[in-house]
Amino acid sequence: MPKAVKREIAVNPALERRLARLGLAGNEDDWADRYLLCNHLVNPSSAGPRQKFEATSRFIRDLVAHRWAKTSRAREESNPKRIHYLSMEFLLGRTLRNNMMNLAAEPTVRRTMEQEGWSLEQLIEEEPDAGLGNGGLGRLAACFIDSLATLQYPAIGYGLRYEYGMFRQTIHDGWQREQPDNWLRNPDPWEIVRPGKVYVVPLNAKFELKGSGLAVTRNCPSSLLGIAYDRPVVGYGAHCINTLRLWAAAAPESFDFAEFSQGDFAGAVLQNVAAESLTRVLYPDDSTEAGRALRFLQQYFMVSCSLQDIIARFRKNDTDWAALPERVAIQMNDTHPALAVAELMRILLDQAKLPWDQSWDITLRTLAYTNHTLLPEALERWPIELFEVLIPRHLEIVYEVNRRFLEDVRRRYPGDEPRAQRMSLVEEKPVRKIRMAHLAVVGSHSTNGVAAIHSQLLRTRVLRDFAELFPTRFNNKTNGVTPRRWLQQANPFLSELITASIGAGWITDLGELRNLVPLADAVGFRDQFRATKRKAKAAFADWLKATSGQSVDPDSIFDSQIKRIHEYKRQLLNILHIIILYNRLRHDPNQEMTPHTFFFAGKAAPAYHLAKLIVKLINSVATTVNADPLVRGRLNVLFLPEYNVSMAERLIPASDVSEQISTAGFEASGTGNMKFMMNGALTIGTRDGATIEMAEEAGEENFFLFGLTAEQVADSTGWYDPNWHYANEPETRAALDLIFADHFSRHEPGIFKPIGATLLANGDRFRHLADLTDYARAHRALAALYVDPEAWARKAIINVACSGKFSSDRTITEYASEIWNLKHAPVQ
Repeated sequence: MPKAVKREIAVNPALERRLARLGLAGNEDDWADRYLLCNHLVNPSSAGPRQKFEATSRFIRDLVAHRWAKTSRAREESNPKRIHYLSMEFLLGRTLRNNMMNLAAEPTVRRTMEQEGWSLEQLIEEEPDAGLGNGGLGRLAACFIDSLATLQYPAIGYGLRYEYGMFRQTIHDGWQREQPDNWLRNPDPWEIVRPGKVYVVPLNAKFELKGSGLAVTRNCPSSLLGIAYDRPVVGYGAHCINTLRLWAAAAPESFDFAEFSQGDFAGAVLQNVAAESLTRVLYPDDSTEAGRALRFLQQYFMVSCSLQDIIARFRKNDTDWAALPERVAIQMNDTHPALAVAELMRILLDQAKLPWDQSWDITLRTLAYTNHTLLPEALERWPIELFEVLIPRHLEIVYEVNRRFLEDVRRRYPGDEPRAQRMSLVEEKPVRKIRMAHLAVVGSHSTNGVAAIHSQLLRTRVLRDFAELFPTRFNNKTNGVTPRRWLQQANPFLSELITASIGAGWITDLGELRNLVPLADAVGFRDQFRATKRKAKAAFADWLKATSGQSVDPDSIFDSQIKRIHEYKRQLLNILHIIILYNRLRHDPNQEMTPHTFFFAGKAAPAYHLAKLIVKLINSVATTVNADPLVRGRLNVLFLPEYNVSMAERLIPASDVSEQISTAGFEASGTGNMKFMMNGALTIGTRDGATIEMAEEAGEENFFLFGLTAEQVADSTGWYDPNWHYANEPETRAALDLIFADHFSRHEPGIFKPIGATLLANGDRFRHLADLTDYARAHRALAALYVDPEAWARKAIINVACSGKFSSDRTITEYASEIWNLKHAPVQ
């Protein structure tokens, strides 16, 4: 063992130095004893799994502490321009394995654990997924901060420290049930509270919790405290450790002592409870007035704390306010941080005492905005009453911005009052609201979409008036994902084969995967490739059996649709096709069909009743299909509850088929599609989002594309009739009739009537029935290819080889050079 230790340290000089700083040089295996004794006062032999996990995590965190501090010090000394990434979500997943990988510390950790009789895999399961995000928006932000650190850009991420994630999803009788996601029940070993980084957030009202409501006292100024919690963002190789700073809310005082002295202890702490509740839950239900007010407060709180912190850092080194855009770039990730426009203007006008024109010029050159949606209803609009009650000064600023802006619009387009009304920051009817996307576009120098088609549709449809007025502000930055987590870490079987075949350069330059293209024609490599996929499928099947008791056949087609449940993402189209397959087997049990396992996973928003009904339908179809002896062994349907990053890291490498079937023109980009591609799944999908660019990279012949284009969807608005498909397409009608006849809901008759209304009576907005027949055709082609393993493997290898464009490293490099004017700043 001593020889093995020396050999390991000899090839890891950076790790050796880090161990020496902890006093562990030559005693690398003593960290377990030290961290368990110092942090938990227990011996390793009696420590529980959670204690072992916390000890291991703190050891890894301390290994990067010196470099983290050195990165911060280097930034302070050189004072480079820095990007500040504001996002309401950072969907990080688990951190231990990711940090061990980036630090190259896993061999050291494993060796110690073997000596102690610990299981690294068991310890990793002790870490909950951080409840700091929900879907693609938050996962994109997590990939971006990984790339910013790996590429050594000066950067800091800002968000909120939610105590509870969105919710923990369980399934009862097929229905989604929401449980609290108390991910911070145990201490988070990665975060460090910064007592010296506390900011006062002023409000023009007091608020308190009353039952499930929020009581607001107008014209009664109050304040909140924003307390900083920092997490290290470890770049690959641990050369640069950036910071993710999350804000927690607190009341300025623990309680009102006068009220306490008079015996009203409950009243004395009430304000404190209300304040701390502000950052308690990710995305409170906005179907209620209290929920909407809480969301608005969360957004203002995050923006206020972050801007105060940014300005304080800037003012330490610069006294000239005019230099702010040369030192500071702020990226608003969607409309949630759009109040940054008004807040920065308030700081420049009221604190710096700058004139309006100079303040506006600085604001424009500092801020940039990323749009993430094509759904008009998803563009945030906040009632003016919330501004009036809580932050009236910001409303004054927004009104003045709007007045000046509309003067420019009317000057540019005289007599075109409808255009001015469309572009106004204020929506007048039916309730006066501030249009946050309009504020973000008007108040920033850049508005980008996240896929080529998305950016085009922003320019030509969603924000057309603004693109005509500000043509140079609009640009595209196609999304990407970090290959470190989503290929190297998530899929060791495939990543080891790739490294053995073309070297390790792909880990930081994903374009090198192109070197795999010639190997697609090599029989030996195709055999090895198929073997890695089979191992990933077997590993997933074993995990699923151990954690849920469900059995799946690794030799069947693993077909996955894993994403937020929404009508436009069309889980309903998928389940309709499954019913068609089921019907075919019912009527012809002897027909040949390659065994097919369909996986669904994703959460429906608690107030989105139709999405929750779609979850119920999926589970009801699964129950019926899986119990039918006529189809058993050939058709299997599973809904996997509590979808999160950790589940995705297991299922994506195991998947043969990636379902990217949103209605064309509705998906901004997608990032799951990219993860599937680089892990060797073949895509069945529409020409939507980044899937279009993926097919361009790999060739449409290596994809299974179907359905209407975005232009065809838009052009069909006036004449599309879903009832035609019901009347003229026998398989479509038969599938719907099974649903309507309660074949899948015998004990709950009629529960799926709203789905029938959505698809037929209400016009089928998302064109499920228009695309169903072509979708079934694409699936037939897919199934036919799967029985030719050599041809299937070749297409899958081509997909992996052509996925290099979709690295978040490429995306961040484009943001840095084209929007932020940001330079690499390697930490020496």
